[in-house]
Amino acid sequence: MRFAMLRPLLLCLALTALSGCAALGALGRATEPLDVHELRAPETTPVAAASQGIQLVVEVPAAGGAIATDRILVRTGDTQVAYLPDARWSEEAPVMLQSAMVETFLRADAFRYVGRRPLGAAGDIALVSELVDFGARAAPDGESAVVEMTLVARLVREEDAAVTASRSFARSVEVSDTSTPALLAGFDRVSDAVLTDLARWVFRARGLRTAES
Repeated sequence: MRFAMLRPLLLCLALTALSGCAALGALGRATEPLDVHELRAPETTPVAAASQGIQLVVEVPAAGGAIATDRILVRTGDTQVAYLPDARWSEEAPVMLQSAMVETFLRADAFRYVGRRPLGAAGDIALVSELVDFGARAAPDGESAVVEMTLVARLVREEDAAVTASRSFARSVEVSDTSTPALLAGFDRVSDAVLTDLARWVFRARGLRTAES
């Protein structure tokens, strides 16, 4: 997939840096189609040494309005946000992340069933999360950026809605230039790291060992 190169990030985003719905409205009127990027499960996913005979239901992560969109977030200041003008996510970011989490745990082969919804009236364990941060932060010089991701996760026992484990995951990746391909590669790397951390944490919380341990 080819992506147009951005001008230095702050110069380019100055044309589109609006807050909240105003930014979405302005960008929605663009006449040029946007390239689509999809986050997937890490290529190397932790695999469980043995599978548990339970259902794991992965809920859609909660997220704030600036993140809960198919636009790719860039922070240009403490309170200013903008979106990449020539690329977007394949789905709204929380839904796309849910798909990546489901794929990660399917590959992990840790549970009898993994899905967005339970097979019956209720599952056994639900993975409930909040996507607190998911965006690129422009450096003051506009020539580089840091891609950041923060996810708060909880394992909830469906039978009585008890939280059995919780943890926050935060990762960041430095990007040496602000071209769209470089930024998207940064998003891939940071999400791979968070999803790998998440899988290993769920294994430990459920008393599972990885196949290599």
